[in-house]
Amino acid sequence: MTYKLIIQYEGTRYKGWQRLKTTDQTIQQKIENVLSRLLGEPIEIDGSGRTDAGVHALGQVASFKVTETISNLNEFRFQMNQYLPDDIIVLEIQGENDRFHARLNAVSKTYVYQIWLAEQPPLIERNWVLNLGSKRHQLNFEKMKLASEELIGKKDFKGFSTDKTKKGTIRTIESINWEIHGDVLQIKFTGDGFLYNMVRIIVGTLLEIGFDERQVDSLNQIIVSKDRALAGETAPAHGLYLESVRYE
Repeated sequence: MTYKLIIQYEGTRYKGWQRLKTTDQTIQQKIENVLSRLLGEPIEIDGSGRTDAGVHALGQVASFKVTETISNLNEFRFQMNQYLPDDIIVLEIQGENDRFHARLNAVSKTYVYQIWLAEQPPLIERNWVLNLGSKRHQLNFEKMKLASEELIGKKDFKGFSTDKTKKGTIRTIESINWEIHGDVLQIKFTGDGFLYNMVRIIVGTLLEIGFDERQVDSLNQIIVSKDRALAGETAPAHGLYLESVRYE
């Protein structure tokens, strides 16, 4: 049987999503440990994508296979949440067809980067937003929004990634939406996939444009050159979260 999980987590104290040989402090490892314990067999899960250390998720999706049917999914989800750390929660568990794969069947993903706009530093939100402090007054949102239009569409985003593998770097960004909710600016990126550190490097580059540290039209040069050195600094992880994953 194949099952799908929808998961929320705060990534602050974890080394990212992906299982590592050097530590058990990853989201994937924590969930696999609980599944293996409850199901009485070794379980490996496949996530829709790998969030970096410190990055959060409101709607991460994972899939796994097990030899026998889980009889009561609601009760099983309740048991999982009892054994998981408080900063990892399984929202849903449901059966899927045997061909379902959380990563391979994903059609698009939406990531959100949050920037704190208020003068008073955040307390409750401190691990979920980038606090610019006094520099927030210098930020030009309109320039950032104008520059971000260059990123829409199917492009080679190699210049916005630190991935050293030889995998393909062409991705499609469907939309970049800018929303203000109270004291928080949200930049929402929706696309068919994102490279390692891609969203954070894009945000870091847009921030430099917003602070008049680079030209609005500099994004096209980064895309054409495919040179990571021409892009801005990587924005901190704690301002980013995976909001949702869409399937057919």
